[in-house]
Amino acid sequence: MSAPIGVFDSGYGGLTILKELKKQLPQYDYIYLGDNARAPYGSRSFETVYQYTLEAVNWFFKQGCSLVIIACNTASAKALRNIQQLDLPNMDPGKRVLGVIRPTTEVLGHFSTNHQIGIMGTLGTVQSDSYPIEIAKFFPELQVFQQACPMWVPLIENGEFDKPGADYFVQQYLNELFSQSKGIDAILLACTHYPLLEAKIKSFLPLGVSLVTQGDIVAKSLAKYLENHPELAHKCSQHGLLSFYTTDNADTFEKQGSLFFGQKIEAKHTDLA
Repeated sequence: MSAPIGVFDSGYGGLTILKELKKQLPQYDYIYLGDNARAPYGSRSFETVYQYTLEAVNWFFKQGCSLVIIACNTASAKALRNIQQLDLPNMDPGKRVLGVIRPTTEVLGHFSTNHQIGIMGTLGTVQSDSYPIEIAKFFPELQVFQQACPMWVPLIENGEFDKPGADYFVQQYLNELFSQSKGIDAILLACTHYPLLEAKIKSFLPLGVSLVTQGDIVAKSLAKYLENHPELAHKCSQHGLLSFYTTDNADTFEKQGSLFFGQKIEAKHTDLA
C-alpha cells in the first residue's frame, strides 16, 4: 500500500526543503509535520532532540509513510544516526528515514575553489560537529569553519528577516565567521530557516563568496535515491497531493508557513502522542 513521503522539521524551516521537493518531484504526495509546540530544537540537548524526533518518526509511520525526510539540520545532526541504526531495525526495517546533512556534504566541496568552506547553523548543529565529520569523508582536503547564529531563527520567525533590524546580526555572524579565515569562498546555510535571509546575507558577503542553500541539493539527492530504490519509490503515492500538520496552532502555522513555502497553505493540528 502506498502513502505520502513524510517531511519533518522542528518548525517552519523544512518547508524550504519541501518547496524544492515539490518543484523537482511534483508527482509524489507529501505530508509535512512541524513540531512548532516544542521549537526551536537548536539549543536543546542531544537526548531531547532525539526523543522528539523519534516521536515524530513514529507519527509518520502511523500515517503509513514508508519514507521520512528529516528536513531539519539539528534533528539530522542529533537524532538521525541513532534512529537509523538503533530504532529503525526494530520499528520496521522496510522503512527509511533520511536527513539533509549527508546529501549536502556529498556535493559541498564542489562549491569551493579555495578548499575553505563556512558553515552557518544553529548552536546544536555546530556543536554536533556533524558537518566537519561528514565533509571529511567526501572532501578531506576541505577546511571547515563553523559559526553558530542563534539570533537568526528568532529574527526569521518574528518576521524581521527582510527588515533593517536583521542587518546587525547578519553582519555580526558573518564577521565572526570570516575572522576565522579570510579565505572562505563558499558558505553553507546549514539551517532550513536561513534561506529567508538569503538576500540579506548576500548583500553583506565579500565579492566572490558563494552562498549555498540545501533545498535544491536535497531534492536532487532524493530523486536519485528513489531512482536507485524503485522498491521504495513504489511505496510512495503519486497524486501530487500536499498536507500540512503542526503540533501548535494551525492558524499561526498557515500564516507563517506560507512565507517559507512561498504559497498559501492549509494546516491541521496534531498531537504526537
